[in-house]
Amino acid sequence: MRKPIIVVIIVVLVAFYASLFVVQEGKRGIVLHFGKVLRDDENKPQVFAPGLHMKVPFIETVKTLDARIQTTDNQADRFVTKEKKDLIVDSYIKWRISDFSRYYLATGGGNVSQAEVLLKRKFSDRLRSEMGRLDIKNIVTDSRGRLTTDVRGALNTGSTGSDDEVQTPAADDAIASAAARVERETNSKEPAINPNSMAALGIQVVDVRIKQINLPEVSDAIYNRMRAEREAVARSQRSQGQEEAEKLRAQADYQVTRTLAEAQRIALITRGDGDAEAAKLFADAFSQDPDFYAFIRSLRAYENSFSNNQDVMVLSPDSDFFRYMKTPSNAPG
Repeated sequence: MRKPIIVVIIVVLVAFYASLFVVQEGKRGIVLHFGKVLRDDENKPQVFAPGLHMKVPFIETVKTLDARIQTTDNQADRFVTKEKKDLIVDSYIKWRISDFSRYYLATGGGNVSQAEVLLKRKFSDRLRSEMGRLDIKNIVTDSRGRLTTDVRGALNTGSTGSDDEVQTPAADDAIASAAARVERETNSKEPAINPNSMAALGIQVVDVRIKQINLPEVSDAIYNRMRAEREAVARSQRSQGQEEAEKLRAQADYQVTRTLAEAQRIALITRGDGDAEAAKLFADAFSQDPDFYAFIRSLRAYENSFSNNQDVMVLSPDSDFFRYMKTPSNAPG
């Protein structure tokens, strides 16, 4: 008997716990009943403030939206001024959700990407039109703060359609289409909202800032000048290096030539000294017994002359070359 009671208590506690949901600080909650938005008497989505709330468990789910200020960075884009000069402008937008029910319906269920796309298109068109009415001096000096203020005001209030008003049809059509979808799904008795403003999407632009403005022509000229200066320095360094290399090469060649000449000089002196010493030895030996020396030289001449049997010599038998081949009686004393 006690087990069914315990089971019932557990089921009740689980159902009670599942029926509670908490909306964190800086968030807002919208409840979905079987995938459909839970609405109030004006057919607008109910928005739950931060705190503890209740829902039907397992049937209703909660979609949370960020109530804090969000920052959207815009990609640097090219804009044309009144003087027909190009500028590269880098900017960002700070915005927050001002009407959560309208924002949820206009962005297809609180899709932040879709909201940022519409916001960027509106901002880009508006900034392009505003900068087209100013020259470079006014953009980069005192009018820069006024420019961002005017753009922010135009985003929040939208265009009035007057002749002197800047028109942004590309973004206005997309925002007006989203605003019309919101009006069809609600029965709100609030005053009509300009469909050309971001308020039609439930968004308030808090601030618009320009981070950087560049002049493409000036940048290219600066880069070209810097490149030319660096190339001039590189050429100067290369020429100095080649000059030093030629000096080192000339010094090395000079040292090689000088070393070879000195070595050749020493070799010639040494060879001369050796030849002189050899000649002296030959002279000393020859002076001791000239006849014996002449005999030895003749024998060596015979050996060299008759070593090859194919040689033919045409000489007179009385030639002095054969004096040592004659009989001893005819040989010199």
